[in-house]
Amino acid sequence: MTTLPPTRIPDPYDAPAIRWGVLAPGGIARAWATALHATTRSRVVAVGSRSAERAEAFLAELGAERAHGSYEALVDDPDVDAVYVASPHSQHHDHALLALGAGKPVLVEKAFTRNATEAAAVIDAARARGLLVVEAMWARFLPHVDVVRRCLEDGLLGEVVTVSADHGQRLYPDGPQRLADPALAGGALLDLGVYPVSLAHLVLGGFTDVRATGTLAATGVDASETIAVTGPGGGFGTLSSTMLAKTPCTASVSGTRLRLEVDGVFYQPNVVRLLDPDDHELDRYEPPSREHGLAYEAAEFARLLVAGRTESDLLPLDETLAIMRVLDDVRRQLGVGFPGEG
Repeated sequence: MTTLPPTRIPDPYDAPAIRWGVLAPGGIARAWATALHATTRSRVVAVGSRSAERAEAFLAELGAERAHGSYEALVDDPDVDAVYVASPHSQHHDHALLALGAGKPVLVEKAFTRNATEAAAVIDAARARGLLVVEAMWARFLPHVDVVRRCLEDGLLGEVVTVSADHGQRLYPDGPQRLADPALAGGALLDLGVYPVSLAHLVLGGFTDVRATGTLAATGVDASETIAVTGPGGGFGTLSSTMLAKTPCTASVSGTRLRLEVDGVFYQPNVVRLLDPDDHELDRYEPPSREHGLAYEAAEFARLLVAGRTESDLLPLDETLAIMRVLDDVRRQLGVGFPGEG
């Protein structure tokens, strides 16, 4: 019987313990720090915010040791081994460079920056200083995505013909204000669409062609998009994202022999099913847990840092940059720009 390969992703608790500083204590930072403390041996020891009150509230909630009323004070904290940048997309470039300038390795929330020019600047700065930097595209570090990766490496599916993925959440017009604001690099693409784009980039090994269509919000940011991509091997992808409606958020990869389907939300810890052409289930992968998936990226970062590495094989910096170029191309086709991009 044809079976799925096992995941190679270790238990997050087995990763070395490092001391984190959180830059910008918003909602994603809270979820990330909660997962970190629940399932790893690393700890948040400091938090930095432009608001001392917000920093103190985060400190009290998570039990961190020190709250800083500025980002500069956070990155200069000698007890911080690495900085997690959780500010809006529009500020990732500046905040990552701030941390790198202080000699701190950085985990930068997705999307990595507003555009490829900014991404290249961060990557060049990290390489010049020999510092670790990783994009916090958390799905890339999850066990079930490694099962997909191994299927591709082993040729289990045959030649990949198509990949499909969608990500839609009802976040506009009544959701977070930043998503409607061009000055904060809002829109569906950088917040939601980056997930299916990143998955398809992994599956197809990059893109040779990208075609996009979509709709804009009244503020000029993208509200929805459908993206057709072609890989260098001839496989193609159909990807979609929207902040106007909740969608199934599923993904599938179809090859000439077999097909993979990720049940439920594809970018969270989930089941992967292996199907034959008659839709018979041949095997399935069950995740060890469906909770605290954000811990896996933090655990990978800790392993890399202690090993003296400067980037992750699971999401190399050149691939982060290539994906940013794809997002730039999609925005260009949709007619979406951000203030100050040049």
